[in-house]
Order: sequence, then C-alpha cells, then structure tokens
Amino acid sequence: MPWCMHVSLTPELDRAVKEKVASGLYNNASEVIREALRLTLKHEAENEWLKREAAIGFAQLEAGETVRVRSKDEFEALARSAE
Repeated sequence: MPWCMHVSLTPELDRAVKEKVASGLYNNASEVIREALRLTLKHEAENEWLKREAAIGFAQLEAGETVRVRSKDEFEALARSAE
C-alpha cells in the first residue's frame, strides 16, 4: 500500500492543481504533484551540473586557459569539437 502524505497548498497553488486535473491531462491531484516534484528534481540536478561547469570554466579562465572566438560560427565549431 502506498505511503500517504497530506500537504497544504496556497489557494493559488490549489487552484492550479485543480485546473491541471480539470484539463484532462492528469487523473488526480497526486499525478500533478508527482510531475511537479519530478520536474523540480530534474531542474535542481541541471542547476548543479551548471554550477560545476561554471566553476570549471572560471578556473580555466583564471589559469589563462582561454580560446578567442570571433564569430558565432567559430563558437559553434569549437562547441562541436568538444563533444
């Protein structure tokens, strides 16, 4: 049997959940909340990745490990070569 949790929502969030269910995209409020939580967790993971990459880039910049790019095409070519 699934674990049950009760949550309190602001009137605005409660209305948003009800609208999502009424749209027919979700069968019930639990599906809306689960989807929102999955998206939040994905967003947090992407933010952590971005923070790590920014720290690496900053360290490379501080160390003088840079490449001058003069156009969008040069940038795209450099990005493709890094893949």
